[in-house]
Amino acid sequence: MQLVFPQELENRKETAFKPGEELKYRLRYGFITAAEATLNVLDSDVKFDNKPVFHLVAQGKTAASFNLFYKVRNRYDSYIDRKDLTPYLYTENIREANYRRTDKVRFYQDQNKVVGNKGTFKGRDKTFDLVSAFFFARSLDLSGVRPGTLFTIPYFLDDEVADMKITYVGKETIKTPIGTFNCLKFNPSIKPGRIFRKDSKLYLWITDDGNRIPVKAQVEILVGSVTLEVTSAKGLKY
Repeated sequence: MQLVFPQELENRKETAFKPGEELKYRLRYGFITAAEATLNVLDSDVKFDNKPVFHLVAQGKTAASFNLFYKVRNRYDSYIDRKDLTPYLYTENIREANYRRTDKVRFYQDQNKVVGNKGTFKGRDKTFDLVSAFFFARSLDLSGVRPGTLFTIPYFLDDEVADMKITYVGKETIKTPIGTFNCLKFNPSIKPGRIFRKDSKLYLWITDDGNRIPVKAQVEILVGSVTLEVTSAKGLKY
């Protein structure tokens, strides 16, 4: 039996990233590189409620060898508050084979309200999109964290607000294409769907340093498993 210790969502005084950061990844299915992804942190002149923001961009595309079977070109943008890292605006442009989806979501954190393509939804105290949740989690205060600690991050996806539960597993050393790192290992919850089984496990490793770079992720799918690993990290804060 695993003991679980709920943890409040508190950030460090300094974020783990800065404008100019660029992280690149490859997604492997077995020995085959199936897709590539890029995460960018950009400066922005846009302001929401007269407050400055970071512009986060996540892009994913299938590798050339996979385009013939299932071509993917996805882009996700999130504009987040520079201090508390909560989102104001999220957009997505999904192109997967013949499937198309675009969405524009506005977050009103002070009203616990989320407005998307299909109406208005009740949010929680701090509600995120998946991109902003990812960057927010990187800047969590993990001092004194112990294995079994559970973080719960509310997020909006597919026209509903749900809870992402992330359990801290422990420390591991991970070898990647850009070096070997001492890492913190986490087990985020995932929603069963088109490619995930009900009992699929997802593990995420982030560097145990000021940058908190996600360097590896591994998830079980309907057939086998896929691995995401970092291939390039530029513009780091520390």
